[in-house]
Amino acid sequence: MKKEQSGRNGRFLGKPWHKWALLAVCLCLVLAAALVLPPALRKETEAERLQLGEKERAYALAAAVYPERTAYPDPAEYDNGREEAYQEKWEIWWEEQRARRERTVENRQDLLPFFTRSASQFLAETEGENRVYSPLNLYMALAMLAEVTDGESRQQILDVLGAGDLEALRRQAESLWNMHYRADGLTTCVLANSLWLDEDIPYTQATMDRLAQYYYASAFQGEMGAEDYNQALREWINRQTGGLLAEQAEGLQLPEDTLLALASTIYFKAGWDAEFSEGNTEEDTFYSPQGEILCDFMRQSDTAMYYWGDRFSAVGKSFEENGGCLWFVLPDEGTSPEELLADGQALDFLLAGNQWKNQTRRIVHLSVPKFDVSSDLDLIPGLKELGIRDVFDGTVSDFSPITEDPAAGGAELSQAQHAARVSIDEEGCQAAAYTVLMLAGGAMPPEEEVDFVLDRPFLFGITGEDGLPLFIGIVNQPA
Repeated sequence: MKKEQSGRNGRFLGKPWHKWALLAVCLCLVLAAALVLPPALRKETEAERLQLGEKERAYALAAAVYPERTAYPDPAEYDNGREEAYQEKWEIWWEEQRARRERTVENRQDLLPFFTRSASQFLAETEGENRVYSPLNLYMALAMLAEVTDGESRQQILDVLGAGDLEALRRQAESLWNMHYRADGLTTCVLANSLWLDEDIPYTQATMDRLAQYYYASAFQGEMGAEDYNQALREWINRQTGGLLAEQAEGLQLPEDTLLALASTIYFKAGWDAEFSEGNTEEDTFYSPQGEILCDFMRQSDTAMYYWGDRFSAVGKSFEENGGCLWFVLPDEGTSPEELLADGQALDFLLAGNQWKNQTRRIVHLSVPKFDVSSDLDLIPGLKELGIRDVFDGTVSDFSPITEDPAAGGAELSQAQHAARVSIDEEGCQAAAYTVLMLAGGAMPPEEEVDFVLDRPFLFGITGEDGLPLFIGIVNQPA
């Protein structure tokens, strides 16, 4: 099968693809902070960035090309009197960061209702278990889903995402992609997307071009139900997520009646602006809903902003070079994280961050458990509650933008799964998530110092430079 070539910015060039697909929509999204980038996302050369695994290459039609980014200069490479050279390289890097940050997300306020409503929906009723959810992950997945739907099916998605029309959604998604895209060797945040097509169904080229243009989507084509094709999908997902969700990805399959799979990932890598000292890490007790747990607590004391609201207090831990922040939200004694989410103020805080009205500078003695938490969610009930219903009913769903093939009549989303994982240690944070959609037939402290001890269930949020939440979660059991 002849492979297509890709143009800049993910636009596809060359002859039209021979086939299209649509029996399943599989959207996999991942945000990961890891010490090593997966090969497919490495920055050194374009060839390395576009390198695919053996199974991926066998099915690749087109590969997206990401914008070039200036590498962050490593101070260790500029010693022995080369300070001026380092400063020159740093200023070039910083100017690029400044220009990128000026690309503010269009109509940011329009995003907030979706982030708030969806987080409340998917983080409720944990029953004492850990729960992790990526709002940005699901937003990008649903935006791609809107591209392959029409009529009321599309309108329901637009309403939930807060977009006036499809053009507005495209602009918003493109702004989100470019605002969060970093691949400079210091902080990494890359949203990668791909299409998985069936070899026996014709597709609509214009729709494919739009997915490439606005979502940097690569394309693969093969025999649905074939194990090699399943392995290619898993290989691509593992490559984008640094293998953090390999166990969950192992169960992903493209059944024989699958028409389409859309896979979308977000990969995040950042170290703390001020690392925890391993010498200060000590074992202590965490009071989980299931009982006392012994785990390692990282400790650090510094002057920092302390935040509070009704029934909670909070502090933030920044990533280096303005790479975002991890917020710790501690419910007051007798209040559960789920109760905080129910009244909405904790989510309001996570969206406001350092703009929150109740804040003061204190010497904060932070004690936080090292944790590695994950969860798996069935999104269908929650999406229906949010207002997305028609895509799950083949008698009313409309996927006509994808293909005019009669075989696609009656298609519906039969699965919508979301898996996520977040871990932190002395050096930084790692996080990953994927979403799979299958289409088949407190009060201010009185003292100058405050002990902020996270020894009972708490909320956390990982936000990007623009303050939008990449991940939100509840830690009930850190170990």
